[in-house]
Amino acid sequence: MPRFSSSSGWRWLAGLHLLALLAALVWLVGEMQAVALPDAAGQRIRCVSYSPFHRPGLSPLDPSARITPAQIREDLQALTSMTGCVRTYAVDQGLEAVPEIAGALGMSVLLGAWIGRDEAANERQLERLVALARAHPETVRGVIVGNEVLLRGEQEAPAMARYLARVRAQVPVPVSYADVWEFWLRHPELAREVDVVTVHVLPFWEDEPVSVEQAVAHVVAIRRQISATFDRPILVGETGWPSVGRQRDGAAPGRIAQARFVRELLLQANREGWDYNLIEAFDQPWKRRLEGTVGGYWGVLDGKGRPHFPLDGPVAERAGWGGLPWAALVGATILAGAAALARRRREWQIAWGIAGLWAGLALGLAVEHAMVAWRDWREWLVLSAVAALGPAWLVATAGGLRLRWREGLRLAVLFCAATGALWLAVDPRYRDFPWWLYAGVAPSMALIRPSGDSRSLAIVAAVLVLAGLARVLPEPTNPQALAWFVLCLLLAAGGWPAGQQEQREQGRDRGRFDVV
Repeated sequence: MPRFSSSSGWRWLAGLHLLALLAALVWLVGEMQAVALPDAAGQRIRCVSYSPFHRPGLSPLDPSARITPAQIREDLQALTSMTGCVRTYAVDQGLEAVPEIAGALGMSVLLGAWIGRDEAANERQLERLVALARAHPETVRGVIVGNEVLLRGEQEAPAMARYLARVRAQVPVPVSYADVWEFWLRHPELAREVDVVTVHVLPFWEDEPVSVEQAVAHVVAIRRQISATFDRPILVGETGWPSVGRQRDGAAPGRIAQARFVRELLLQANREGWDYNLIEAFDQPWKRRLEGTVGGYWGVLDGKGRPHFPLDGPVAERAGWGGLPWAALVGATILAGAAALARRRREWQIAWGIAGLWAGLALGLAVEHAMVAWRDWREWLVLSAVAALGPAWLVATAGGLRLRWREGLRLAVLFCAATGALWLAVDPRYRDFPWWLYAGVAPSMALIRPSGDSRSLAIVAAVLVLAGLARVLPEPTNPQALAWFVLCLLLAAGGWPAGQQEQREQGRDRGRFDVV
């Protein structure tokens, strides 16, 4: 990197942060601009996946969790305005009450039995599924024996065929099995044991992700392929789009993207008379443990039953600024105040104030991300500590604290960033890019280089660059991956020590700070 003397360093500090701040403001203003989309007002969803575990603290992974009939009635009542059908995935933990309540509301049910590795649990699911289908034939319009069991590798196709044949002989309604469309093509023999072929087509989760612009066309193409392969009615058992989470190549979650997909799907599917089921009714925060942030936000309604978007009119990604202006002002006040207390020159105080605007804005965006992504008190404890390291280093540097404290905090920030970069490099599918945890500190750290030689910092910096490169190469068109790589480069620059000339200048300017 080029050298900058201490006398001119404040201009670089102010200028780089002004550029970052301007870019962020342009991006945020763009997020608040409403985008025109095809209107689908008056369209009803054919069927929608329903799981009642959308309220805080609820999860079907907790064996003791049980949903009350009152909650199910409240949930289904909220759904009657958009659909007349719900699909369920199990018949325990209170879900056995769904057929009776749905029938009273004039809704139909695609009743599911959860099939896994536990044979005893499978037996209980099948027995209850059969009993409910027999007791409510006017409400249960079909049963689905197992959901993506072959995909998860929890049963083999012959075992599923036996389950299907058994249920089919005992219930008065159509029987199906649900899996990702590729697994139906791998196991076409299962079609002999079902009345309906239920396929999942999720453009976002494809091995080669499909952008939202092409997503409905992809669903159409896959449905046609499956229809041409099997001589059975086709149910698109799951299709949808997430509203929050990490981007996968060209497939980006978002409020606008979800609204576009759902509106286009309703218009296409209802016009052509498909049998389909949208995933899903309510956001499911518990799924974040299985699929990362994106897994929790496929609902057309949030956990409190509020719609993510309307079915007509323009849609914006953000509703407004929220608390971001205040976060930026607090950041500016703290860093400018720290520089003033350290008796730095006026121009340095202004430069640190501008750096504080950016750092505060980034921290505010990190808090927004935390509200949707962090899952429990442990993550809040650990990640809050990680998020605090950057601001602590900024305050220590602006305030001229002892060099060993500043460099210790620097190493901690870079170590945490390198750890996150390695996780993303080796296991990226469900991990968010932790951009806002480190964006606030990256420009200052790139300019304010460490004094003296530090092998630990150099090693961590090298890991950051390599791990960032490993993440961006498979997704070169993904803006989130590109931004993460740029951030890794900035942070890594802050891990290389200043040159001898720079260190001599730092020695002459002792009590201020070292700027490359």
